[in-house]
Amino acid sequence: MTVMLGSEQLEALSVIRLSVRTDETTSPTRQRDANERSARAIGARIVAEAEDLDVSASKTTPFERPELGKWLGEPSRFDVVLWWRLDRAVRSMADMHDLAKWARQYRKMLVFAEGPGGMLKLDFRNPLDPIAEIMVTLLAFAAQMEAQAIRERVQGAAEAIRAMPLRWRGARPPYGYMPGPMPDGAPGQTLVPDPDAVKVIERIVRELIEGSSPTGIAVGLNAEDPPIPPPRDHWAIRQGRPTGGKTGGAGYERGTTVDRFTWGASTIGALLRSPTLLGQKVHRGLPVRDPSGRPVKASTEPILTREEFDQIGELLATRSVDTRPSTRSDTNALLLRVALCDECDTRMYYTRAAGKRPTNIYGCRAASQGVKCAKPATIKAEWLEEYVTREFLKLVGSWEVIETRKVPGYDPGPEINEVASELEEHMAQSGRARSEAGRRLWQEKHDALDARLAELEATPRRPPVEQVVRTGRTYADDWHARGSAGRRQMLLDAGARVTVKQGRRGGRYAADESRFDFAIARHDDPTAAHLAEILDEETAD
Repeated sequence: MTVMLGSEQLEALSVIRLSVRTDETTSPTRQRDANERSARAIGARIVAEAEDLDVSASKTTPFERPELGKWLGEPSRFDVVLWWRLDRAVRSMADMHDLAKWARQYRKMLVFAEGPGGMLKLDFRNPLDPIAEIMVTLLAFAAQMEAQAIRERVQGAAEAIRAMPLRWRGARPPYGYMPGPMPDGAPGQTLVPDPDAVKVIERIVRELIEGSSPTGIAVGLNAEDPPIPPPRDHWAIRQGRPTGGKTGGAGYERGTTVDRFTWGASTIGALLRSPTLLGQKVHRGLPVRDPSGRPVKASTEPILTREEFDQIGELLATRSVDTRPSTRSDTNALLLRVALCDECDTRMYYTRAAGKRPTNIYGCRAASQGVKCAKPATIKAEWLEEYVTREFLKLVGSWEVIETRKVPGYDPGPEINEVASELEEHMAQSGRARSEAGRRLWQEKHDALDARLAELEATPRRPPVEQVVRTGRTYADDWHARGSAGRRQMLLDAGARVTVKQGRRGGRYAADESRFDFAIARHDDPTAAHLAEILDEETAD
């Protein structure tokens, strides 16, 4: 028997939850309407709503959900909690037990608008009534079994789709791609290049080739106005969702929440090393393979070729992938490794001089390198950079950029190493399967990896080829198109160096360029060289 406590109208909290925001079958509107009907049926008035979208009941307890968790922490503000169905509240017996314990402690009623036999009321306001406790146990068991069945169906479907070439199973695609129609009108979706993300990947690759480190590239992406969104935020924006969320990766304090994520060296390293850029399906970090051991395609339009992917991997191996945020002030200094102290011939470093008017300077740091310098030089950064820019462009600015482009060959070595490593790990699982089916599956994967390894070992290596290409651009064009890191790389490639003598007292308001000496390694004007060749031919005739 249920004992009514008082004659005042009950006040209710309406709870809305979606595992996937785009799920139309369990839309918030449908849940809201059902909760309103059940409130009218029990004579309650809805005074608040807790809406949690894209929140899984299998992965979070009611107390961990962003909105519902806050309301359950303030039980004095309502008498009843309304859900559309039981699966909107919990998916496990343990969670149902905790929810019932909370309702019993605070004397609340739990109402589910739809269920076996219609609306279900679990009234914990009377601690002497055992019916609610019995119902909770039975229903929680049913919810847990249903959740397990759903999980197995989803996993089975995902595994089947994973093995299908080009077919995308849904969820968030790898960065650089977005869902699109299957070729030739086949059912389902595949992955196609995402133009916005591809532009960012091309920028990252270009800056890496120009000499930037992953840390420097990340700093540049974050410094844009507005900042370029990293993979997680990029997808959230495409879906019309808020950016940011719970953290836990490098550079963040674990478990905190941020309004937006940022690029880091580890993010860039993981992106450029992912086989998804080759248009391959990946599961748990490894390529998905067909029965012959070949990677299963996720897209007909891969962002990188195998040769480009391996070339980028070699570049990453030579650059430091430091996940810590950079604190150096000279990361984008134009003349780093270009400016030298004239007296001791050691590098000058970019820093900020203290004083009433702090100024960015290049200064001799010989002492920190164990070198004694009798006349250490210091110069205002703005003056020296303006001088070097003017002198460099005066010397080579009008020259055409002649590029020696390396046409990638093909080396099966990197993929051989990948497959061999995967096979070695698989071999370590030998003999662990207890069932006949398990042993058969183990053997199938072993045979596929071994077949792919044999195929790669039989593939001849094709060496790269160098091509000399006239670009039609001048060095001045490239200089103005690049940022500090790119311009510094141009100076280093040209063998540029500028030496700075120690200054005299005074001279604080203008650069004394007699202190500077700029030079580049010997280079010939390609246009003049071409004219000389023509002249030689005419003279010979």
